Amino acid sequence: MIRVILPYHLQTLAGVGAEVQLQIDDPVTPKAIIDALESKYPMLTATIRESGSGRRRAFLRFFACREDISHQPLEQPLPEEIVSGKEPFRIVGAIAGG
Repeated sequence: MIRVILPYHLQTLAGVGAEVQLQIDDPVTPKAIIDALESKYPMLTATIRESGSGRRRAFLRFFACREDISHQPLEQPLPEEIVSGKEPFRIVGAIAGG
């Protein structure tokens, strides 16, 4: 099972807690995780990535094993710690300001 941590506003939209679990076949990529989230929670469609281009929304960041992978290709396989469920894949709301 893949563990996914969602930001509060997406938790509220989906009616779930901070962490959801998804069953995903190999290869486990950010794209596969988002596809599974949108399939299981249709109300999240187009909230994580743009519907036309499929790109990550500007104010969301992706983290795998405490590393920001937001600018890496969505098709890049995730580390074994994410695949095994030892570490969660985190979707974090970005905060602007200074």
